[in-house]
Amino acid sequence: MARRRHGNGGRTTPKGTRAGRAGPGRPSPRREPDLLADVRARLATGEPLDLLAEVSSLVAAVDPRQRDRFGRAADAGPPGPTLDELVRTFGEVDRFETSALLAVVGELAPDELVRARARRFLAGRPHELPPWLVRLGSAEADRAVQLGHVLGDGDNIMVGLRLPGGHAGDHELSTVLYVDHNLGTVAKDGFAVPVPVDELVTLFQGYEDDPGDSVWRDLDPADARARIGEAIDHGALLYPPLENDTWPASRPLIEWVARLLPPGGTGYVRPVWDEDDTADLAAAFFASTPGRAFDDAEHRRLAEALLWFGTDYGPGDPLRWSPVAVELLLSDWIPRKIVAPPAFLSLAPDLLRAFIVYAHTRRGIRPGLTAETLAAVDTWEPEYQATIGGPRPQGPLALLAAVGAVDPDGPWPPPDGLDWSATLEERVLDSLRRAVGGDDALLALDDAPLPDEAFAWDGVPDDLRGKVGKVVALCDRCCDELLTVEYRTACRRLLARVVADGPEAIRRRGRADTAAAAVCWAVGKANGLFTGAVDGILVKDLMAHFGLGQSSVSQRAAALLRAAGIASTRWYEPAWDLALGDPGLLVSSHRRHLMERRDRYAGVS
Repeated sequence: MARRRHGNGGRTTPKGTRAGRAGPGRPSPRREPDLLADVRARLATGEPLDLLAEVSSLVAAVDPRQRDRFGRAADAGPPGPTLDELVRTFGEVDRFETSALLAVVGELAPDELVRARARRFLAGRPHELPPWLVRLGSAEADRAVQLGHVLGDGDNIMVGLRLPGGHAGDHELSTVLYVDHNLGTVAKDGFAVPVPVDELVTLFQGYEDDPGDSVWRDLDPADARARIGEAIDHGALLYPPLENDTWPASRPLIEWVARLLPPGGTGYVRPVWDEDDTADLAAAFFASTPGRAFDDAEHRRLAEALLWFGTDYGPGDPLRWSPVAVELLLSDWIPRKIVAPPAFLSLAPDLLRAFIVYAHTRRGIRPGLTAETLAAVDTWEPEYQATIGGPRPQGPLALLAAVGAVDPDGPWPPPDGLDWSATLEERVLDSLRRAVGGDDALLALDDAPLPDEAFAWDGVPDDLRGKVGKVVALCDRCCDELLTVEYRTACRRLLARVVADGPEAIRRRGRADTAAAAVCWAVGKANGLFTGAVDGILVKDLMAHFGLGQSSVSQRAAALLRAAGIASTRWYEPAWDLALGDPGLLVSSHRRHLMERRDRYAGVS
């Protein structure tokens, strides 16, 4: 997983709640006398967290997760010692300080074998360690609290820890892990403080700008363990690694506390938005006051990209937009992910502004946060427009450039088939030509209804007549019950073309109902049936008609189209509507729409 560009990464932990610096973000093991002196000094304070943080920093320094996976650090030198080697060194030096180190490593080490070895070295040593350190193995993690934000940038997961202290009394402390959803639900920051978790919650609440923006909840301890582990594992995949003055130095300490929580919990569960859900959302937006001015084919297709980002990235809610989400979208995601001419991409900021207003209104976000988010669009638009105006790395090349595997300065040739200088009008006209099969077909286009036409059985191989008959009957029934006579004719024509040009696509093993659903889906997609228009239907309704539930037939449809010699062209992911290149497969209402676009854009091209 590549580390994506970001600003402050969302709302992180209030600085005033942090403990003092426990050690550098990537500390190096020091010479033994310095380390032992540090251990003595930290034990002398009587505060357990001082030593726990010191050892956590030491364990993090030799954690292989921090190593340069790409071997780019020329001055890194030879690899340092492993934690197991350090434990063996501590075991060979029978001192009070090394016994204290072994006691903590015996709990904090990520590897159970290393923990067991540290305990064996410690067993039988005569040193009188502090009561809390002797009883460290009996520590208990109790309450877990999650602090989120209404815009969904991330969560703080707080866990309380109780250390038995014998006659001196117990010690209480708390750990905090910040989980950043914009970067992929990853552990971005963490630390510990010597206060009970209840007191820590009160401290956090004192730093809130607006209490209504915060989302507090007691978290099931098992769920807290699952979420902490998941976020740390995901964060360890980022390159370059996330670092600050307390992270990843506090990672071993937080992982230890998480291991004290019960297992079996549920991690983060992303919201599920299927194709029909996003189609419903798009339709509602374009029917709303903010979206009505953008209700045209270009903005509808661009909205697909915004919803793709909103559902598949960040917190997974396309109705929650934050300034950081805007930054990621405009500074990185669209320029890297969407392959399209600048004239088309330049429409994104204005559409995004309208969608933010609509989304925040639906979610009840306070106006002040909406204003901050809209201001982020203003901030990032100039750089965005400059970026999309020239060649840039995209897709896999963008990932390689981000990690330095290829030259981040290029040069980057435009993707095949794209003219970076094309205007919006030229691009629209080109899409119309592809939809109907060229300039001549576009000029001759009419909106006469398709006739009620029988299936063309000529050329159907004898061995396929039975299966083709089943597919025809299923397509006819679907069009009769859900669609129109024109759709029935278009489906019959497309199926006849598939059988004539690529009979193997039908002959191969496969269910007739899946083939029929694929034909109806392809014709519907090519005619804008699923775009949320008033006279359209939902994909799930089409699938339900064939008894296929929510399953997708797009791959089966792609195979049938290839057999018929039809190659769909995609300008950007997720996709344009299918371009079948034949007006005889388009219903009259859709051809009328294409004619309106032709006349509109031909006059200004």
